[in-house]
Amino acid sequence: MARTIGSNGARTAKAIRQAGVQLIYKHGYEAMSLRQLASEVGLQSGSLYKYFENKQSLLFDIVRDHMEDLISKAEEAMSDVNGPLERLKAFVDFHLRYHMTRKAHVFIANMEIRSLDEPHRAIAIEMRRRYEHMLEDALRQGAKHGVFKVPEPKVSTYAIISMLTGICMWYRPDGRLSQDELVAIYTDLVVDGVAKQDAAEAAAPVGRRRASA
Repeated sequence: MARTIGSNGARTAKAIRQAGVQLIYKHGYEAMSLRQLASEVGLQSGSLYKYFENKQSLLFDIVRDHMEDLISKAEEAMSDVNGPLERLKAFVDFHLRYHMTRKAHVFIANMEIRSLDEPHRAIAIEMRRRYEHMLEDALRQGAKHGVFKVPEPKVSTYAIISMLTGICMWYRPDGRLSQDELVAIYTDLVVDGVAKQDAAEAAAPVGRRRASA
């Protein structure tokens, strides 16, 4: 767990976390050394322990901060959205935009969770489940009300999140398609994959509905 420190120390701790994110993303948690980390922020290796108890504490701090930010922003994005179809679309929109701008954090939270010791791993997994539940709940509600065809909402949740998160592997801000265009494409894919035909048609843009009529 990160230690309690003053305002100047908080800025240094933030710089250490930011450098840690980039080094872990580049080299992997096991390969990253505290010597490298200290060099990145201009500290002696021993000085790192004023801010983090050990390398494991730093990793947990990075993962926990990422998951707290992800959950809080997702809850905010979906707070005023009603109806399973609209909540599904809001989740897709949020997940894509968030993950397109935080590739390093997403990689660490997904791939290095295996490097966390207990009970840190259990805490991170529980936070991930809280996030996944937002999507799963929308799918379950949609199935309950006859909007979605999802016999296994949990499996559908894993599949959708895996597909959406994959955008981190290839998205570039200077790419041919804008974020808005990519969100529209992915939203169509997700809605078409889970919604019953009449619901999918109702959710489609007007031009698309006319073209398929």
